[in-house]
Amino acid sequence: MQKNKTLVVLAGGLGSRFQGLKQVEPIDEHGNFIIDYSIYDARRAGFNRVVFVIKEENLEIFKSTIGNRIANFIDVDYAFQGMRDFVPENIDTSLRKKPFGTGHALLCAKNKVKGDFTVINADDFYGREGLRQASQFFDDYSDPLTYAVICYKAKNTLTDKGKVRRGICDIQNGYFINVVENNMEKIDGKILATPEGTQDTNEIAGNILVNMNLLCFRDNFFNILESRFEQFLKDEQTDIEKDEFLLLNQMPYASSKLGAKMKVFSTSSVWYGVTYREDKQSVTQAIKTLIEEKVYPENLWQKEN
Repeated sequence: MQKNKTLVVLAGGLGSRFQGLKQVEPIDEHGNFIIDYSIYDARRAGFNRVVFVIKEENLEIFKSTIGNRIANFIDVDYAFQGMRDFVPENIDTSLRKKPFGTGHALLCAKNKVKGDFTVINADDFYGREGLRQASQFFDDYSDPLTYAVICYKAKNTLTDKGKVRRGICDIQNGYFINVVENNMEKIDGKILATPEGTQDTNEIAGNILVNMNLLCFRDNFFNILESRFEQFLKDEQTDIEKDEFLLLNQMPYASSKLGAKMKVFSTSSVWYGVTYREDKQSVTQAIKTLIEEKVYPENLWQKEN
């Protein structure tokens, strides 16, 4: 019997550097978006349901541009990320201008997801191999407290247009231990990384594994997230106006307190994304090349593929 597998797409953020709602920016001549390619790859890998985490005010634009288009191929649902969701009444968030980050975004999908699920960002192109590995993980590992992260080589995740944020993973014996967020930039063929909050810039090897938010969980992870988010908000060290509640930062707690562990897989796939508006042309060309190489059909949703 085939397992039910849900793809959770984090699509609530407005792309400030991209100057618009970049998740619904067409990336090919048929009007498809980066999200289309991720969903196509996920469906081909065995996922049978997708949940978009979005701002409620963006529901109609998501339905009209992508949701209705893919509904004939995969089960579609929506979860809304609001600034006050899962925030205790006594916590003042009036000065905050943007959502709390990836951990909070996923938490907002708690009532929409049951069973095994994989998380991705809406504006990242992961490639066929990464999503195949995510699906295979659920087939191979049944322990409810074993999760997974599909890591990418740093050299395969950079843009020529400026700095990007990447989490360098600390890995021991094949399992994730911790992550350090870095600002990375490719200059003169070198990859320079600066841990957030410091000015300590160092050259790093291109094969260092980084987190691109291609993550596999069981639905028990929502209880961990909810508990940790409340702690995050009540912590005196938290800057409610600026700090982010990030997904992978919760794993050390889950490991130490609950015995959860996160298996690390790596892929040689190349990441493509539109961090900056100038990235769009290179992503469009990369997609065109993949179509010419028959990795993808000429039009993803023109017929059953």
